Amino acid sequence: MGELHELRPNPGSHRDRKRIGRGPGSGTGKTSGRGHKGQKARSGASIPAGFEGGQMPLQRRIPKVGFTPLNRVEFQVVNVRTLDEVDADEITPELLKARGLIGSLKEPLKILGDGELTRAVKVSAHAFSASAKTKIEAAGGSTSVLG
Repeated sequence: MGELHELRPNPGSHRDRKRIGRGPGSGTGKTSGRGHKGQKARSGASIPAGFEGGQMPLQRRIPKVGFTPLNRVEFQVVNVRTLDEVDADEITPELLKARGLIGSLKEPLKILGDGELTRAVKVSAHAFSASAKTKIEAAGGSTSVLG
């Protein structure tokens, strides 16, 4: 078995780093791979993304449309079909989180009305769609709105 001081990388697996600006024999002397003159050849040159040399940039030429409200509420949604599969009489966000049906307790929960409910359950959530509320109550269950 070899010794630690005899270890060498496999032939061809290690290349020396490219030494820029070290004379004509190096292949990257003189302009150091930066071409001739111009803004990008200078030291400290940084051109902002989207800069078009003074021409009005594309992102300013195109008209802006739409609006994103700052106080939009993103609900986590669970359908009535999913509630039917949960074997519990009282369904809360904590129970759904424990079963892996929602991702977080910090975001509000909304129950939607896709599917059918075959048994009576008591459901607690932050919001209900109209169809979900009628389906839960038609099956003999009850709904309660949180916070």
